[in-house]
Amino acid sequence: MNFDFSTQLKRRAFLETSSMGIGAVALAGLLGGGRSVFGAVENSVGDASKGILGEKLHVHPKVKRVIHLCMAGGQSHLESFDYKPKLAELDGQPMPESFTKGQQLAQLQKRASELKCMGPQFAFKKWGKSGQEISEMFPHIGAVADEIAIIRSMQTEQINHDPAHTFMNTGSIIPGRPSMGAWVNYGIGSEAEDLPGFVVLTSEGGGQGQPISSRQWSNGFLPSKYQGVQFHSKGDAVHYVNNPAGVTREAQREVVDAVNGLNRMLGKRRLDPEIEGRIAQYEMAFKMQASVPGLMDVSGESKETLEMYGCTPGDGSFASNCLLARRLAERGVRFIQLYHRGWDHHGGIKTNFEKTAGLVDQGTGALIRDLKNRGMLEETLIIFGGEFGRTPMAQGSGRDHHIKAFSMFLCGGGIQGGVTHGETDELGYSAMVDPVHVHDIHATMLHLLGIDHEKLRYRFQGRDFRLTDVFGHLVKPVLG
Repeated sequence: MNFDFSTQLKRRAFLETSSMGIGAVALAGLLGGGRSVFGAVENSVGDASKGILGEKLHVHPKVKRVIHLCMAGGQSHLESFDYKPKLAELDGQPMPESFTKGQQLAQLQKRASELKCMGPQFAFKKWGKSGQEISEMFPHIGAVADEIAIIRSMQTEQINHDPAHTFMNTGSIIPGRPSMGAWVNYGIGSEAEDLPGFVVLTSEGGGQGQPISSRQWSNGFLPSKYQGVQFHSKGDAVHYVNNPAGVTREAQREVVDAVNGLNRMLGKRRLDPEIEGRIAQYEMAFKMQASVPGLMDVSGESKETLEMYGCTPGDGSFASNCLLARRLAERGVRFIQLYHRGWDHHGGIKTNFEKTAGLVDQGTGALIRDLKNRGMLEETLIIFGGEFGRTPMAQGSGRDHHIKAFSMFLCGGGIQGGVTHGETDELGYSAMVDPVHVHDIHATMLHLLGIDHEKLRYRFQGRDFRLTDVFGHLVKPVLG
């Protein structure tokens, strides 16, 4: 018997490295890649479809899914949800030193006399039966004022965009921690069988668009099957979702089966949960080749629906992404995140805020109404807001970043609509009544999904981690 050592070596090497060869190439192309954590996972990862909790939720769930509308760049609370007549009265005058003395913020290194108040740039109006005060720049959101709970006393810990997004998404200023969408899917899984449980869409326009890093929807140290998957707003939603010419679905099935077979062989030799995660991702990628085209085909949507959203499907707009968010929700996706980049208004805030608000207002209002009309709002939590607020002091013709006060709103199942929670001081500088921290939003979100934020943990490198770390309280006054 002739023994071809070189052939045997190549075959052995192929079996050893297949998961990092054609498998990684295919998955990276389709799903945007994954992060291997060989040897780092120290606990069970559960069923990807049911999550680690399975049917044993900590509390009765009020919602099935979350749609996070992220106003990237930090929309000004003073032009949106927190009207300050006193600030209007002091427009152009020096900022009272009593508000800023001793504060260690970048803009405050100037002399107090150089800090000038900038009054609200737009009028506010009382909307709905509840009479919630909302800027006239948001007429479509104002039209659903009785459905939303505005939180005016938000606070965060990071004053620059990327770390502030990291903190908003992961509850930590340290990059590499799991995002909230990954935590949710780890905890309770997804109802979608042929789509990822965590999908991200982005749009841009109306002002300076700060970049958004893909690690904002990372799985961190959780298994890679829980990472967010970015869909593209224009063209193919997912790269390489269609087979090359001449490759049939049956042939693709054979390739997936062969690669998964090799991964299973490797899995028997290595105690690495990521191998099972990789197999699951290949299966999901194969299913997505059939499901994604149908998701993106909105030809069945009525003319009235398209007019309500004010979009042309496939135009890459925030409004189109809101329509896709509803379609993703219908298909069982657990966590949907929509970023709109355009809220970083250091200058020209009067003109640019109006432009940016015009790009997001109609889609947001339409999404809320559409979900309600379809009986889905009561099982959906919508979170709307940015990573921080803006200063009541002028920065030229705009406003600087601000962490001591900003506004968000919650809407949907388990939320008491038509209420305003918390207050800032008379100039909108600091949250003074019932401050709400980012950790509190995370705790409340998990609670509405049936999860006790103190009990959803993952052991990594000898420590139990959770989304809220050692913090977090429910924002009970907004709960219905």
